[in-house]
Amino acid sequence: MISLRDVRFEYARGGFSLNVAELAVPSGARAAAIGPSGSGKTTLLNLISGIERPRSGEVSTAGVRVDRLSPAARRSFRITKIGFVFQEFLLLEYLDVLDNILYPYRLHRELRLDASVRSRAHRLASDLGLKSLLDRLPAELSQGERQRVAIARALVTSPTLILADEPTGTLDPATKQQALDLLFEQCEARSTTLLMVTHDHGLLEQFGQIIDVEALGPTEA
Repeated sequence: MISLRDVRFEYARGGFSLNVAELAVPSGARAAAIGPSGSGKTTLLNLISGIERPRSGEVSTAGVRVDRLSPAARRSFRITKIGFVFQEFLLLEYLDVLDNILYPYRLHRELRLDASVRSRAHRLASDLGLKSLLDRLPAELSQGERQRVAIARALVTSPTLILADEPTGTLDPATKQQALDLLFEQCEARSTTLLMVTHDHGLLEQFGQIIDVEALGPTEA
C-alpha cells in the first residue's frame, strides 16, 4: 500500500530535512507513526499523499508513484484515493454536518455525488452516532462529535487509505478511545489501510505496525 525508498525531502527555506531509507506499510495495515515534535511525522504523511514532493527517491502509494505525478495529478490522486482525518478536524463552519461529510464531492469532478453516495453518507453518520445531528453546524457540536464528522468525511469516498494526523490529540481519554474504536471499526469494515500519527504511546498496543519517524533516517531541525 505504502512504499518509500531512498527518499530525501527538505523545505526550500531550509532548516529541516527528512530522510527515509525504506518504509513499507502493507495493504489493510493498522499503522501508527510516532516521534517527537519536529521529527517529520506530518511531513511523512504529506509525502505519502503527494502534498509534498521529495527532492529524490521513490514514493509509491496504492500502487502509484506519486513522486512522478504533476501537481494537478497529485491533487486529483489525493482527493479521490485518500481520506484525511486532521488533528483540528478542519470542518467548514458554514456547512452542516451532512454537507461537511459530503464536502470531498465538491472538490473533484471524478467524485460524482449521486443517490448511492448520499446513502453511504447517511449510513456512515448512523454508524458514527451522528444521525440526529445532520442539520447542525460545527459550532453546535461537541469536540467528540466534530471528530466523528471528520472520520465520516474521510471515509465517504471509500478510500483505500486513511491518513490521520493526531486525530485524537484534543480529546479526553474516554472520547479518545471511543473515536479510535470507531475509526478502527470503519477501516476494518471497508478493508481500508490506516496510518495514524500519534504522541500517545498508550494507544500503540492497538496498532499492528509502529513507525518511529526518527529511526527512518537522519533529520535536522
